[in-house]
Amino acid sequence: MKRKVVIVGAGAVGSTFAYALAQDGVADEIVLMDAQRELAQGQVLDLSHGLPFLPPVSFMVGRPEDYANAQVIVITAGAKQKPGQSRLDLLRRNAAITEQIMDEVTARDSRAVVVVGANPVDVLTRVALNRSDWPRNRIMGSGTVLDTARFRYLFSQHCGVDARNVHAYILGEHGDSEIAAWSWTHVAGIAMQEYCAICGKCADWAQVREDIVEKVRKSAYHVIDYKGATNYAIGLALVRIVRAILRDEHSVLTVSALQEGEFDLKDVCLGIPCVVSAKGIERVVHGELTVEEQAGLRRSAQVLQKAWNDLQRAAGNP
Repeated sequence: MKRKVVIVGAGAVGSTFAYALAQDGVADEIVLMDAQRELAQGQVLDLSHGLPFLPPVSFMVGRPEDYANAQVIVITAGAKQKPGQSRLDLLRRNAAITEQIMDEVTARDSRAVVVVGANPVDVLTRVALNRSDWPRNRIMGSGTVLDTARFRYLFSQHCGVDARNVHAYILGEHGDSEIAAWSWTHVAGIAMQEYCAICGKCADWAQVREDIVEKVRKSAYHVIDYKGATNYAIGLALVRIVRAILRDEHSVLTVSALQEGEFDLKDVCLGIPCVVSAKGIERVVHGELTVEEQAGLRRSAQVLQKAWNDLQRAAGNP
């Protein structure tokens, strides 16, 4: 069976993801779909012109029939917030788009793993689960995979080490209420508190921690202010998730997953460490957090629960 990835949404994020995925070499077929079919056609044509420089892969403009034999379906389609438009109005519009996509996916009896990459990703992940009635392992959001990468980058810059040697996680909402799991942070196997004594760069470690987390939370705003949208890093984050699925890697990634009692949370999707494999979410990695971190994660879950409740009321659901 060919490793087929269907990308729904051929805009900045979807096309960048397709480009990065092709260079990674993990997919055999990359299918782009968009409500503006000509946009998908243009992206496929442009990408196909680069085939002499890529690992073996094929690009196609897709139709809903392509869901049937896809291994992974990645949803990046979503509307941008318009001037004067409320967050709830934007959420309602993107929820409707996600529901339409999931209706088409389930109508084709697809056995794919679905990765939601559109925002607000945590609530839309729950929308996709609710609409499809699939088990939680088969639908995940990009969660805080990108936030975690930003966290590791900023922490590595401060400490003067390779970001790939930093192990740290951002948990919760992909948004302002996310938290840093400092108690899980280490560099080259050395716990953060011990490494700081070796590093010697922190005159005021508490302030440094606060500054790093604030920069993580504001990263997207800064990028959007500079260039209008984020697309490169999220494209690479989606490649990392899809690679773990296609290669059955059993990688630990902070994808957005429906909580079923882990961390004392239920019926909310948020970024949490999960083992990601060919089955999708193999299991949630339920580690011990400090009392402060657990409280922060609970507050983040409450923010997401409120957004979900507001969406349900706006849709006329009890």
